Amino acid sequence: MTKRQKRDRQDRAHSRGYQAGLAGRSKEVCPYQILEVKSEWLGGWREAIEDRYQGLIK
Repeated sequence: MTKRQKRDRQDRAHSRGYQAGLAGRSKEVCPYQILEVKSEWLGGWREAIEDRYQGLIK
């Protein structure tokens, strides 16, 4: 797998984690098993939770 494909998968995971966080879903719903990708998803989820907490998103 090329670096770009790997990066794209991680970017997608981050974005999906962010969307899950915005929707108020639990971090337990993370669909990824691979540690690198899972941590990207969780990073996105955390960002969304933070943004919601700070009132940036309703």
